[in-house]
Amino acid sequence: MRVTRESFNSIYNEHKNTVYAVVYNYTRNTEDAQDLTQDTFIKLLESEKIFEDSEHLKAWLIRVAINSSKNHLKFKSRFSDEEIPELPVYDDHNESSEILIAVMSLPEKYRIPLHLFYYEDMTNRQISDILGIPEATVKIRLKRGRERLGKILKEAE
Repeated sequence: MRVTRESFNSIYNEHKNTVYAVVYNYTRNTEDAQDLTQDTFIKLLESEKIFEDSEHLKAWLIRVAINSSKNHLKFKSRFSDEEIPELPVYDDHNESSEILIAVMSLPEKYRIPLHLFYYEDMTNRQISDILGIPEATVKIRLKRGRERLGKILKEAE
């Protein structure tokens, strides 16, 4: 499957929230997340890659979004004194703010796998492939992330 200008709009509409959420999980900044989401889709449009199926396309978009986010944060940390906000809010999610704040307070290594598993319905294997870590590591991070999330929510009660 090749992305054409004609198919781009439907692909964008199908995956824009996923890409935005992944980028936002890294940047914790609405403006940066919007810019990097746009950049990810521009890369898709410019890409000549042929995708096996919709899942392959989704995984590619997430990988590009993660790489762009990491590069952006690296650049920003070198050239900016601006701090990343502590407790941001998603624009497109309807979760209670208590749970969202708890999830966003987790370290990145737990927050990202939890997001991909619960919000993007990805398997441990898919998360492993996207993040470039062993599947056993994904399982451990999911388990520890759930434990930390449970402690945070219990403390909030």
